[in-house]
Amino acid sequence: MSTTSPNSKVLLLPLGSWEQHGPHLPFDTDTIIIDAVVIHALRDTQVDADAFAIAPTIAISASDEHVGFPGTLSTGTEALVQSVVAICRSASWSQGVCIVNGHGGNADALTRINSALTYENIRHSIWSLPSYDGADMHAGHTETSVMLHVAPDRVRTDRIERGTVGDASVLVAQMRTSGVAGIAANGVLGDPTTATKEHGIAVMNLYSSSLATHLVTLSSEWLGNSQ
Repeated sequence: MSTTSPNSKVLLLPLGSWEQHGPHLPFDTDTIIIDAVVIHALRDTQVDADAFAIAPTIAISASDEHVGFPGTLSTGTEALVQSVVAICRSASWSQGVCIVNGHGGNADALTRINSALTYENIRHSIWSLPSYDGADMHAGHTETSVMLHVAPDRVRTDRIERGTVGDASVLVAQMRTSGVAGIAANGVLGDPTTATKEHGIAVMNLYSSSLATHLVTLSSEWLGNSQ
């Protein structure tokens, strides 16, 4: 059990989502993945896990782009901004808040959150899952591979099917006008038929090492801890 007082810690605030992930992945895929990333990062030998407090993951966030798919829930951007900013205000006892984002649809909200927290002089940092060459966007090769690694029992391998594949910037632009439903009837942006557990391990290592490096920096800059 930690003996470090809360006011000498950095608060980690993970953001997941509750939205359709094609016919083969669960609604809480983003939450499962970001929770696993946080756990793996804090196990990294470089990280002093005792320097961090973990808030409950926000499991419903801004998923309006998935409107039309039954089961999806969304706070919308405005409500997410207001709630995250309020949570960060309430964490004045901490040495700062690191928002750990696992959902791409939160991008607009995070821009506004950053602006609001900066204006209010609330110490914060925002980290999101890094991309890599060959990554796809939603419920495709990338996310399915990670889920085959961290939660294989939640993957409906008998229902995996290829989705819409294309340039990410083009797909994002289309999504802003037509939503996911307008470009992928099955809700998949990418090709999960090529997913493997081995690739999932490599992606999880990328994610967790990136977050671990970020946490080491925060520990040093905000808490004065040397590694």
